[in-house]
Amino acid sequence: MHKYQDSDEELLQRLQLDRDAAAFTSLYERYWEKLVTLAYIRLQSTMDAQEVVQEVFLDIWKRSDNIHIRHSFHTYISAALKYKIITLLARRKTEADRQSMLNQSETDTSTEQWLSYHQLRDELENTVRALPEKCQLVFRLSRENGLSEKQIAATLNISLKTVEAHMSRALRSLRTSLRHLYFFFF
Repeated sequence: MHKYQDSDEELLQRLQLDRDAAAFTSLYERYWEKLVTLAYIRLQSTMDAQEVVQEVFLDIWKRSDNIHIRHSFHTYISAALKYKIITLLARRKTEADRQSMLNQSETDTSTEQWLSYHQLRDELENTVRALPEKCQLVFRLSRENGLSEKQIAATLNISLKTVEAHMSRALRSLRTSLRHLYFFFF
């Protein structure tokens, strides 16, 4: 007997309007394996692929009442997966760069340079933590995860102008807070 299946759009509508767990489960079961396969091709790790796909579905569940799809659900979820993978790869690169810098600083015998680096890093981190939450998130996605302003706008579902405004505010705040260190570098 042929089992009737709701379309992606019908399932998404049920999820958005009623937070229907059965609709979410249907979408999950429909796309899980395809998305894990796509993620695996790029990440070369089953565990990482599953984790990234899990994050995509978790975001869909959390934001189900606020998702705006311009084309198809398939296009939307594929783009969401792409951005999660980009974010993961950027984070890995940032972590590798940091580790490389730490390894380099560990081999440096100058205690003064080591202290200066850590003081600067701490001061920078404190300044970033003092930023408003959304501004801080935009800054970290840009500078720590290496995302472009367009990618940040798509990831956070905000306009490009809003991302630009947050970045401008964050950089202005950093310049002001770290101005006293300017003469060390130039």
